[in-house]
Amino acid sequence: MTTLSRARLVALPSLLLLGAGLLTTTPADAVRPAAGAGHPAHHRADDAGRTHTVRFQTFNASLNRARAGQLVTDLSTPDDAQAAAVAEIIQRTRPDVLLLNEFDYVPDGTAVDLFRDNYLARAHDGAAPIDYPYAYVAPSNTGVPTGLDLDDNGTVGGGNDAYGFGDFEGQYGMVVLSKYPIRTQQVRTFRLFRWADMPGNLIPTDFYTPEEQAALRLSSKSHWDLPIRIGHRTVHFLVSHPTPPTFDGPEDRNGRRNHDEIRFWSDYVTGGAAARYVYDDHGRRGGLAQGASFVISGDQNADPLDGDSVAAAVDQLLDNPRVVDPLPTSAGGPEAAVLQGGANATHRGDPRFDTADFNDSPAPGNLRADYVLPSRRGLQVRDAGIFWPVSSDPLSRLTGSFPFPSSDHRTVWVDLDLR
Repeated sequence: MTTLSRARLVALPSLLLLGAGLLTTTPADAVRPAAGAGHPAHHRADDAGRTHTVRFQTFNASLNRARAGQLVTDLSTPDDAQAAAVAEIIQRTRPDVLLLNEFDYVPDGTAVDLFRDNYLARAHDGAAPIDYPYAYVAPSNTGVPTGLDLDDNGTVGGGNDAYGFGDFEGQYGMVVLSKYPIRTQQVRTFRLFRWADMPGNLIPTDFYTPEEQAALRLSSKSHWDLPIRIGHRTVHFLVSHPTPPTFDGPEDRNGRRNHDEIRFWSDYVTGGAAARYVYDDHGRRGGLAQGASFVISGDQNADPLDGDSVAAAVDQLLDNPRVVDPLPTSAGGPEAAVLQGGANATHRGDPRFDTADFNDSPAPGNLRADYVLPSRRGLQVRDAGIFWPVSSDPLSRLTGSFPFPSSDHRTVWVDLDLR
């Protein structure tokens, strides 16, 4: 594709045909290029430019705001303390390909450009600037009204009655930043996929009316398959942010949806008959091609042993034979579990794997919620980690304790050799 100033490059609106419905997308289903930058120290390439090691990373950065347009306002100057802390964490971990969850969707991509220009491109407390030539943004189901009373409170409207919880359209969205080209013509999104079209789904049919069941979308934000071109190879970056398995009632509608949002990627990478039901927002059917390399990333809102998710929800990915769990750890997680106590004292999981610092009294305590899971084929794990410094480390000022200077989640990274 032609490289233009990133502030100018916006894809033209496209018409998508899904079943009998004709949809018009917003202009920001786009990869937005900018000037390139050097690779971080962990990246290695040979003289022919064939990449050996690439860092994939996920970060629920909590860059969501309470009102539409507020994120653009906050990022319009380099003075937002939280955005600066998030940027410094990114600069210190230096990912090559990064998913940011909870980054409000802005249709023209302005928020992404402002974050790159005013925060990532500026040094923070000795951390070197970092540049991402490519960013991908696209609509989210959050805040999009359904016109239905999904929460059964007797009124229609508000976040609980949207396709995905949000007080405005695009709240809690996501963005991918990359040092490598994103193959725009091969991108697949699954925002419109209907939950009822997943065989064996866990929809609570005693809670939702037939009309509601017919309207519900599976993804609370979206699911994206972004093919990343790295040298002569393509790695599919499979990103999402399943709904928290809480904020519901005994019907467990959010826990069930979380389970099936996670299951979607497991079926997708299994492919074949397991993914026959899958269709994307262009109506193309089926899962990932056999033999393709992939990395599943995102805040899955599910811990293997603790918390409120449906039993074995994230195990659908961790136990998939095509997936590798690098088991990233930190030193700060175990320290926090001891210092904070509460629910952490009863957890079965090893706090070295925790990625989220949640409420400890009464629950759920700190959990493993965020994952970077590469394919077994074509990729080899070299290293993995969680940015959660111990309290004696000067960098703990970036993670801290409530109210958090950056986010209640910790960023998770995996270094991969492309074989």
